[in-house]
Amino acid sequence: MTDTVTKDRVLIFDTTLRDGEQSPGATMTHEEKLEIAGLLDEMGVDIIEAGFPIASEGDFRAVSEIAKQARGSTICGLARANLADIDRCWEAVRHARSPRIHTFIGTSPLHRAIPNLDMDQMAERIHETVTHARNLCDNVQWSPMDATRTEWDYLCRVVEIAIKAGATTINIPDTVGYTAPRESADLIRRLIAAVPGADEVVFATHCHNDLGMATANALAAVEGGARQIECTINGLGERAGNTALEEVVMALKVRGDIMPYETGIETKRLMHISRRVATVSGFPVQFNKAIVGKNAFAHESGIHQDGMLKNAETFEIMRPEDVGLSETNLVMGKHSGRAALRAKLKDLGFELGDNQLKDVFVRFKELADRKKEVYDEDLVALVSAAPEAEADRLQVISLKVVCGTGGPAEATLEMEVDGAEHIATEEGDGPVDATFKAVRKIFPNAARLQLYQVQAVTAGTDAQATVSVRLEEDGMIATGQSANTDTVVASAKAYVNALNRLLVRRDKTGPGTDRREVSYKDVS
Repeated sequence: MTDTVTKDRVLIFDTTLRDGEQSPGATMTHEEKLEIAGLLDEMGVDIIEAGFPIASEGDFRAVSEIAKQARGSTICGLARANLADIDRCWEAVRHARSPRIHTFIGTSPLHRAIPNLDMDQMAERIHETVTHARNLCDNVQWSPMDATRTEWDYLCRVVEIAIKAGATTINIPDTVGYTAPRESADLIRRLIAAVPGADEVVFATHCHNDLGMATANALAAVEGGARQIECTINGLGERAGNTALEEVVMALKVRGDIMPYETGIETKRLMHISRRVATVSGFPVQFNKAIVGKNAFAHESGIHQDGMLKNAETFEIMRPEDVGLSETNLVMGKHSGRAALRAKLKDLGFELGDNQLKDVFVRFKELADRKKEVYDEDLVALVSAAPEAEADRLQVISLKVVCGTGGPAEATLEMEVDGAEHIATEEGDGPVDATFKAVRKIFPNAARLQLYQVQAVTAGTDAQATVSVRLEEDGMIATGQSANTDTVVASAKAYVNALNRLLVRRDKTGPGTDRREVSYKDVS
């Protein structure tokens, strides 16, 4: 008879829409935030930190709408340690089925110097703001920012103050990714043992990846007694990013023998949401990324392939289907019908309405005519992006490039601007440079190119290339993305899409408008 092991539940707190979105250039549109929040909710995330409501009107609207639409997840908003922030946060999350206020203040010597508060003044601020938050909401999380570089005695003092003021979750952030696993576990363990009332609240861990130890530090904190992990999809976040949700969830699932903890995450949805976050943020997943990277389940060496053929467990500690990877990849072609496409997309995690399917099917047929073989990644690229909007002021009509070793490249671009057709021919240092110069000749602008990135969707000379372009103008950032079997065409459309988004943002900009970023995707 086998003994049943009771596993402690670890709450998953996802901050992709807040801390993840703070990664430079990763800001999402309102619609994209709602979509990602819906996917997180469906996947079983316990708490979604939907944004920073006082940061902008756009953030407030997104948090408020997510709060109203959430079905299972607790919806959390972030607030600094002042009453105005907390009131605005509560106004945004109050309509959630399960709302939470998350308030924070930097407690390390370096961070105390920013508001110029001494220890006693900061302690008083913490008591006042946590008390105020608890009077509004019975679910309050408090964080001492840069906790891992805060003096031990003072950290104990302020944690006790927050607990007595009514905080129900105490989050211990490693804000700059400074700590190591042993320290991470010891810090949580010592706080629980030393602080009065610590056994009555949930301790959480929030780790950054500056030294590449975010996942290890988060798991160590759980061993030390933390029962909430703050993380993001794909490890998205400031600087080197945050703890990756998919890594801690699968680590707990695969190594339950030594880490007897469980989460409520439906892991078969991991690959789908990873791809969507990569698409809407414009931050591709590195090929060798754990769990969701393109090579995570790829085997090339002869020894590995031989072992896989005999027994997959030889070189795989988890099954691809456990994270949502399809067992088969090459199944679609130009003779595939609409029903087959719908079924395949469902396997990949996409449930499309009739109108969406009709649009994707048309573009799928166009792609299949250009490619002999259409892979899963091609389909994901198709469905993850929208076609050009008829309302866009700028439209690419045609592009012809001449390049080689004999001289500068030349691009002849035909575009439609506000309904009128224009043609320009420009030379440049390569076909992309010439094309971008032609765009600027037809539509003069002061936008600065921050990022130009090309990624092959699949292997082969007929592979689609996904091009991401990030532009900045007057403090506004816009991301455009396009996929095409012709890399230069994809580049032109991505550049023009980013310009269109800048124009939309410029038209809408006014007092209180969120100017940070809007993004748009296109596949053709």
